[in-house]
Order: sequence, then structure tokens, then C-alpha cells
Amino acid sequence: MSTGICPWHLINIFILQMMCIKPQGKLCRSIWKGLILGTLLTSFLILLYSYTMPPLTLSSTGNPVFDCFSSSIQESSNPAKNSSSFFTQSCRPRQNLMFLKTHKTGSSTILNILFRYGQKHHLRFAFPRGRNDFEYPSYFQRSQVEGYRPDICYNIICNHMRYQHSEVRPLLPQDAVFVTVLRDPALLFESSFQYFARVVPLTWTIPGSGSKQKMDTFLQSPLSYYDSSGYNAHYLHNLLMFDLGYDNELDAKNPKVKLILKELDERFHLVMLMEYFDESLLLLKDLLCWELEDIFYFKLNARKNTYGSRLGPEMHLMAQNWNALDTLIYNHFNSTFWKKVEEYGVERMKQDVLHLQRKNELLIQECIAGGGPVDANKIKESGLQPWQPIGENVILGYNLKKNISKQHRQLCRNMLTPEIQYMSQLGADLWLTQLWASIRAFFKW
Repeated sequence: MSTGICPWHLINIFILQMMCIKPQGKLCRSIWKGLILGTLLTSFLILLYSYTMPPLTLSSTGNPVFDCFSSSIQESSNPAKNSSSFFTQSCRPRQNLMFLKTHKTGSSTILNILFRYGQKHHLRFAFPRGRNDFEYPSYFQRSQVEGYRPDICYNIICNHMRYQHSEVRPLLPQDAVFVTVLRDPALLFESSFQYFARVVPLTWTIPGSGSKQKMDTFLQSPLSYYDSSGYNAHYLHNLLMFDLGYDNELDAKNPKVKLILKELDERFHLVMLMEYFDESLLLLKDLLCWELEDIFYFKLNARKNTYGSRLGPEMHLMAQNWNALDTLIYNHFNSTFWKKVEEYGVERMKQDVLHLQRKNELLIQECIAGGGPVDANKIKESGLQPWQPIGENVILGYNLKKNISKQHRQLCRNMLTPEIQYMSQLGADLWLTQLWASIRAFFKW
């Protein structure tokens, strides 16, 4: 799970929240004292860390360095889009992949699949430098990659970023496959509003006793509360458009929108849909010529008490209208998605979905103690503890069963390992993320 914001900014914001707003809503006179204290504390901790930790090293995935444009790389033409031959041509497994990890779309589960595949085949990941995202919400730059040099090429890029194609493209071989995942914009907005509310100051003054009431109030009159220049405001408006690297404040009727959709069509070989997760994974498997076992999964980063949307029909429509750009993008790729399903074979897809679900269910019985997710405070191993949002403990995780068969022991553990712990296993240096975790633990955030 991406932290999404710089730790020292968050410290200042939370000191502001705790010290500058009394229960009556009046500002305290100690705002600046709190801000200065937070800045000095964070600076001291970073300085202390820099003296006690060894220098950063390259990701230790075990794959040799190679040039993206070297003749030694086996290249093949990009898969033909919107063509029946796309799914029926004979192929070899593709191992060069850009996965744009969008927010609140089930992308953490997909990340686990990519980590397992890359680990199994000793592939080289382009990991962020010192943290678990590429300095989001800033635009992606090649220099943000850990150990980056102009002569290094990577197999997989998959951590959170604000996409910038001109910076991503040179890092991957010419035959790389580009994939992302979308979600119904109304449901995405609902999830984002609830998850990020504590780090979006715009939400603090909205009337209401809980996130649901605040969200309803916001949707009834968004412009009364929204300021596009506000800190982390992008989480509240056209978040998909923002993650994809475009202007999320663009008017939905602007002619540029059609050009954006055309550009996205040309850049991404597959756009998955969270609402059809199994179908999406099977399309991904077919696109990459992987095996079924490569896409087995458990749902990771699930939030407690979110088994269904609490948006009624009227609020759902309001959320879609407020996120009109995201709605246009989603509707466009919803259409292309089902064309790909038709090319795959509708009946074949139904049977393969059932087969995948049966295999996943068998692994649940084999791997997971109690057969399902539990509250974070009931997870026995720290290595299986998921990252939690600020001030909450609502992300569920799993306990590993004892006495798992030798055949599945490592697979089970890998499938249950959260993003940050898995990245560490793969050799990523997450010193800044770990420092931020220590600060949060100290202040009990």
C-alpha cells in the first residue's frame, strides 16, 4: 500500500490537526510551534538514520544488468490490439511488464502476483528509491528508481506512481507489455474518500460525524468544499485521471479528452476492471502466456466492513458526475474489455473463471488459518501485518496455517505477504517507509 505522501509533510499536518484545532473549532496560537517541532523532529530522525545505516544498494533480484536496446534482448512485436489473433497466436511467456498501480482498485493483489512471478523467474524490478512508491503524487522520473543508471534495463515496473510515459518507456525492453486496472469511479471515490480522509485537509471541515455523512454532504455540493490546489485534493476528484498522468481538473467536454482516450488505447495493451477481477486476470494470463498457477491470488489490502457500497443510487450518480473524467475513461475501457472477452471466448471465459475460483478456494483451505481474513491485531506474524491508513486499524490480513504441505508452504507464505514486506524480501531498500512506520508507531498514529 502506498503511503501517498511525504512523511515530514504528514507530521506537520497532524501536529496542525492535533494542536491547532480545538474541539470548539477555534485556532490555537501554537500552530507555528507545532510545525517547527515536527520539522525538527523529522530532520533529526533522518539525520540519525543516515549515520547508522549502510549506503543504498541495487535491488538484489539476481538478474544481470542489461541494456533496453541491446541486441541480446529477445524482442517480439507488440501484441496486436482488438484482433482475434491476439489471444490465439502461439506465444512464449512475456516477462517484461509495466503495471500502472492505480489507487483503490485491487492493485495490491495484482502486485503480489507480479512479485511472485518476478521472484520465481529472477526478474529485475525497478523499485522506488527508499520508499514503496515513486514519490507520488509527483510525476514519475527515471531518477526515482533505486540504483538508476542510463544503461540499466528492467523487467517489471509496478509500484505506485503518477504516470509519465516518456520517463517510463526507456526503462523497459521494446517488447514490454503495458497494463493497468480501473474501477467504477463512484465506488473508487467512496473508497478513496474514506481511506484518505485523514490526510486530505479539505475533508476536516465538512459537516458530519463520520466519513459517510461527510461524503454525502460533500457530494451534494462539491464546489462548496473542494479546492483543486488543496493538499492531497487529487484523492477527491478524478483520481484515475490523475494517476494516469493527465489533468484531473479538465472539463469533461474538452476535445482533449478524446485524444487522451486514444493515447491510452495506444499505450496500454490491457486495461483490467476491478469489478471483473477474475476475468481480468485470465486476460492478463493469456496476454502474457503465463500459466494458471501464476495468477492464483488471495485478496490483499481489504478494508474491514466494506463488503458492499453504502452509496445509494442517487449518491452513486452524484459521485459519477463529480468524477466525470474518470467515468468517461471507465466507460470507454469497459467497452474494450468486453471486446477482448469476446475474442477470448465467452464460454471459455466462464469455464476458466470457475476453474480459477476453485483453485483459489483450495489454496484458501490449504494456506489460511480460519479460512479468511482477520483484524490486524489478530495477525500473529509481523511479516504478515498490512500497512494501515493514518489513525485507523481497518485493513484486514491473514494468519498462515500450521502444517502446510511442503509443496505449498512457500507459495502460501508468498501469497499472504503484504506489499512492503515482500518488497524488502526482493531487495528493495525501504528506509524512508520504515522510518515513517517507526514515527507512526511512536506517536500511535
